[in-house]
Amino acid sequence: MAAVFIIARDWRLRALVRAELRERGIEALAFDSLEDAGAAIARGIVPRVIVLETPEPAQAAAVSAVAGGVPVIVVASRTEAAPIPAGVARLLHRPVRVADVVSAVEDLLRQPR
Repeated sequence: MAAVFIIARDWRLRALVRAELRERGIEALAFDSLEDAGAAIARGIVPRVIVLETPEPAQAAAVSAVAGGVPVIVVASRTEAAPIPAGVARLLHRPVRVADVVSAVEDLLRQPR
């Protein structure tokens, strides 16, 4: 099974983006940590796109391991000092609208892999 992964500490971002994607017929799973997303991958769930709230600086390597070539959309504050992982497909700055995140996901899903 393939799905969009939403990985965010902010439950509102997770819940609202997931709900809107599912309304549009896109399978989406929400996680509050990279570890939980990694466990889903180990169970055979493959991400098609990952929406990621800015990771902690120490998690940069984990992002690459979890993403494994999957396009990543990072939602970050303009004032955050955390480095943005290499290979990010889209960077969205807070405040961000749910519609902006969903639009970015849909754009990436339309692109040939």
